[in-house]
Amino acid sequence: MNIKSIITAAIALLVSTACSGGAKQEKVMDKEGKAIAVFFSHAGDNYAVGNIEVGNTKIVADYITELTGAEQFEIVTHKYDGMAYNPLIKLAQEETKNGELPEYEGDVDLSGYDTVFIGGPVWWGTYPQVMFTFFKKHEGDLKGKTVIPFTTHEGSGLANCVEDVKKAFPGANVQKGFSIYGHEVRTEKAKVEKWLKGI
Repeated sequence: MNIKSIITAAIALLVSTACSGGAKQEKVMDKEGKAIAVFFSHAGDNYAVGNIEVGNTKIVADYITELTGAEQFEIVTHKYDGMAYNPLIKLAQEETKNGELPEYEGDVDLSGYDTVFIGGPVWWGTYPQVMFTFFKKHEGDLKGKTVIPFTTHEGSGLANCVEDVKKAFPGANVQKGFSIYGHEVRTEKAKVEKWLKGI
């Protein structure tokens, strides 16, 4: 085999590898489809960041909207308004233990969306219980849709959030999710951007 044939064969191999995708992962988010970020975020007294006017998860949801064009629905309850961090966490623990489902304001029709981001802080190993109120109300609405959990935390990562979303929406295509430290959200937008580019 002469040098020209070797070069031609090498180029053909490179082209075929590139076309087959090589190490590239298949994208799960339909960029042409419609997306929404559904989230709960707690402003006020927060661990590690003190008293904040905008909750950590809200900032991540805003990044998602900015970078993907996703719409938003914020799960809002006034049950925790004005509470100091320690009483809030005690209440959150009681709610989780008792399986309480606090009410939230308004609602959203998810039928027109292909991708649904679901986000919140991690309280006692999973999302706050008010999010489970939302899950119960919409348990049949995410069948066949791509669902992408995300969390803000101070050491819990995704905790049980992905598993709990899978249980709540068994017919959905639930992805592995994304987590970021709450104290990083104001300075580490690049981490959110890197994650979103990968999906």
